[in-house]
Amino acid sequence: MHRRVRVTGAKCVLVCGLAALLATSCDNSDDDNNAPPLDPAQVQQGQDIFRNDTFGDEQLWTDTLRMHEVIASSVSPQLALQVGLKVDSSVLPPGILEQVDLTAPATTVALLSMNAVVGLKGRVENGKLMSVGITCALCHSTVDNSVAPGIGKRLDAWPNRDLNPGLILSLSPAMADPAKQAVLKSWGPGKYDAYWNHDGINNAQVIPPAYGLANVPLETFTAEGPVSYWNNYVGVTQMGGQGNFSDPRLGINVTHDPDLLTSKLPALRAYQLSIAAPTPPPGSFDAAAAQRGTAVFNGKGRCATCHTGTSFTDVGQRLHAPSEVGADPTLANRATSKMYRTTPLRGAWQHPPYFHDGSAATFADVVKHYDATLGLGLTVAEAADLEQYLKSL
Repeated sequence: MHRRVRVTGAKCVLVCGLAALLATSCDNSDDDNNAPPLDPAQVQQGQDIFRNDTFGDEQLWTDTLRMHEVIASSVSPQLALQVGLKVDSSVLPPGILEQVDLTAPATTVALLSMNAVVGLKGRVENGKLMSVGITCALCHSTVDNSVAPGIGKRLDAWPNRDLNPGLILSLSPAMADPAKQAVLKSWGPGKYDAYWNHDGINNAQVIPPAYGLANVPLETFTAEGPVSYWNNYVGVTQMGGQGNFSDPRLGINVTHDPDLLTSKLPALRAYQLSIAAPTPPPGSFDAAAAQRGTAVFNGKGRCATCHTGTSFTDVGQRLHAPSEVGADPTLANRATSKMYRTTPLRGAWQHPPYFHDGSAATFADVVKHYDATLGLGLTVAEAADLEQYLKSL
């Protein structure tokens, strides 16, 4: 097969990315608010792509990063779980975990042969790992821990805040340079920098959720574009998939022949938009306090001035300067919009820490931040009630 690759104005892709899911097309004018009803067959196709398709990114993970060698020689199931990888229990034979050596890399290879490692695809021949690639699910899925920590049923579109992409990448022989090692090991669990391989600035962000986006027209922290734009960017420039992506604003133009990504984006988008935000677990918040917090949210707290509508975001109408919301401007300045969007709040109980940089560990920290930034003057009781309301969404 003939492959043509052209990259201009950007460093060669040497790092993994948010397998940041689900896209549509490269048309930045797409508006999910006006999307037609989802086709169930397309949604099902998108689920398979999301979970299992690498878009040919083995060219990065195997040919360049040589992660198949690292896994086969050094990554036991115990280490894999420690760096945040997850195991899908639904594909495991009953009792298998009690019968195998969880300290042996060979067991990890066996798990890959069963397609049991969420978001990681390996080709195994005669017990030898020949190649490895990643899928969207690597960063944007977790498990329910129903068997053991890190082992259970899949939870698609939940951000894997246990995953340590930087530490995983630091294991690659291609990333042995001390300066790269320092950057990668500085990110920590649940964080990734999707611009570092282009601009060289180290400023990792939290891995975002990918659920509850059916009526959210711009999905990223800095509102770069619709689902189509961002996931096209990540699939090509971060995951290392064989697809086409171009943005003159970033000085990036990557083409592949054949293109293994673009035709799959509509189905991926359909699957993503079908995933609702998870509801809070019973007993996880004080219902009476949350009811009182509703009034604070809509009134004195001024939250509803930006967190509007059923998705709790005004992103379709406006963006916000970093100074307006008291946010670190570094990410905005690196991106094309130079602004931040208002984050949707449905399911926010599930994915602390908060803000793009994870600077708020809890909802209490979020409330404290805006109370100080906006001079709200909330009482202790009002702040506590508002926190419970946020937990209820």
